Amino acid sequence: MSRQSVLTAAIATVLGATLGGLLFWRTLRFQKKKRSQALAYSDPVQEEQLSTVQHPVSLPLPSPSPSPPPPPPISRPVATLLPSPEQLLSVQPVVVTSGEDWEQLWPSLERELSVFPVLGLDCEWVKNPCVSVKGKTGAVSLLQMASYTGFCVLVRLPQFCSAGQSLPRSLAEMLSDTRVLKVGVGCYEDGKRLARDYGLSLGCTVDLRNLVMKHRKMGLTNGLSLKSLAADLLDVPLDKSLELRCSDWEADQLTLEQVTYAARDAQVSVALFFRLLGLHSPPCSALSGDAVFNQLSSHCEGLVDVPFRGRGEGEERTADGGRRRRCRRDTSESPGSGDQQVPDPRKNRRKPLGVGYSARKSPLYDNCFLHAPDGQLLCTCDKKKAKWYLDKDIGELLSEDPFIVRLKFEPSGRPDSQQDYYLTAKENCCVVCGKTDSYIRKNVVPHEYRRHFPSEMKDHNSHDILLLCTYCHAASNVHDGMLKQQLSEEFSAPLGCEEGVRQLEDADRRRVRSAARALLTAGDGLPESRRSELEGVIMCFFGEEHQEVTAEMLQKAASLKTRIFNQNYVPHGLKVVQVYAERGLRGLMDLERRWRQHFLSTMKPQHLHPLWSVHHNHVKFLRKYGEDLPIKLN
Repeated sequence: MSRQSVLTAAIATVLGATLGGLLFWRTLRFQKKKRSQALAYSDPVQEEQLSTVQHPVSLPLPSPSPSPPPPPPISRPVATLLPSPEQLLSVQPVVVTSGEDWEQLWPSLERELSVFPVLGLDCEWVKNPCVSVKGKTGAVSLLQMASYTGFCVLVRLPQFCSAGQSLPRSLAEMLSDTRVLKVGVGCYEDGKRLARDYGLSLGCTVDLRNLVMKHRKMGLTNGLSLKSLAADLLDVPLDKSLELRCSDWEADQLTLEQVTYAARDAQVSVALFFRLLGLHSPPCSALSGDAVFNQLSSHCEGLVDVPFRGRGEGEERTADGGRRRRCRRDTSESPGSGDQQVPDPRKNRRKPLGVGYSARKSPLYDNCFLHAPDGQLLCTCDKKKAKWYLDKDIGELLSEDPFIVRLKFEPSGRPDSQQDYYLTAKENCCVVCGKTDSYIRKNVVPHEYRRHFPSEMKDHNSHDILLLCTYCHAASNVHDGMLKQQLSEEFSAPLGCEEGVRQLEDADRRRVRSAARALLTAGDGLPESRRSELEGVIMCFFGEEHQEVTAEMLQKAASLKTRIFNQNYVPHGLKVVQVYAERGLRGLMDLERRWRQHFLSTMKPQHLHPLWSVHHNHVKFLRKYGEDLPIKLN
């Protein structure tokens, strides 16, 4: 055999062995992957300890005989799986129209949330252009919430308002709870509507479309709407007919079709959430609720309280389900528009909390002391005021540290007791969290109400001026906005809606101005009939004594101001104070007490002065002025 033949045979042998080994390796890898997939399908065990609930198996004790019979086969643990989409949709929803209805079902829903702190959420409202002025959508008519088992609650919010009931506290707290995920398509926007219409704060929302884009799920052929996601990922058809979507959600009785439609939106949302995360079973019973929430939220990192901007950015849905372009700056999110309360800054990850607040450059409390001529402590004050008594030679310095000034004249009043808020030193720290820098003053009773109080209740009101850090100040403002919205609804004191604006647009003056500007810009280019029509509008406005439209009249008409003062306008704060003042001094004290208690309940301050009280000065007011004090509002 020639040398060339030997070399060729060697090369062929090496290549054959290499190809054979590669083929054998790929076969082993394929079989291993197939076995692991089959095992995961038959016994799904989640990473991060989201495991199945397993039933213990008792093993037989070994037999003492030398030849024991073979032990019976041990079966695999039985897994408790999450309900399938079909099982979720088969659960009948519960319609809630009163506080009693809610209190009956709340324990059941609370138990569901203790297992999986997740709610599928959606809202319905009347979708026709005639519900309000300027084509704005109507108020939210129905709030749908579904737990992981498909237990669905449909809350008819307008029924609470029409019956004069306030929304249950447990409902509001659950919606704002940052340890309960609210999932759905467009749930962030639903939160804006709930805040605008009812002052409800919706926290910890996750738009399913953002979750789809993050995990880059393939096989989506129909789009990112709830109907498309349900069809592609769950193989569940949803009826999204125009008749149902635009039906009367404020009817006295909802039809069976409406109830089913509304419930399915929430139930499908929670089913999609678990499908996108790949969860198949409830968490291990040994895990706490916080541990389960942390594991779930880790899959949604960066997506909590973030509006969907993945596709169709700059678009919004119209009432009939179509799309229309809108500018990037959405005026509906402006606090002054009345369309939504200020969003909770703690949820806005794109803007650090407290940005835009100007912190104090110096401490608020200098803790200087003023004494009466006989040595009785009168009050604490700042150093500037204490030095003023020294500069006027009506006080003498007793001590530098602490800074104490004794007056040389008899003061007009003395404290009733030495256990008084104004006699003790205060710390320069946030009364909520204790932070000692970046703090600003907080008016517990907002200025828009306090400014209308009678002078007797505005003197010496530093009790209601506290220090908060910028973080807590921003959070407190959000809670204040919710109470303002509640006061607005209770006393018909609108916060910037059409009936309460200071100035109104005069349609007649606007028509005259438009006519004049058209004549000035178009000139002789207008048809004669149109020109005569516009001139008639201007002559009618200026009076019949004018026989023809002059250049001076055109210039005057073109510069007309079209907004006129609303004679019926009453500021929100003044109207609320007026209602409380109808009950005299006690009524205003109730308003003051309400705001103080609101601050305690919402912010839960941990560093508040022990003598700070919701009833501060009220006994003194009654003793000094009496209940019949004539109330003169400012």
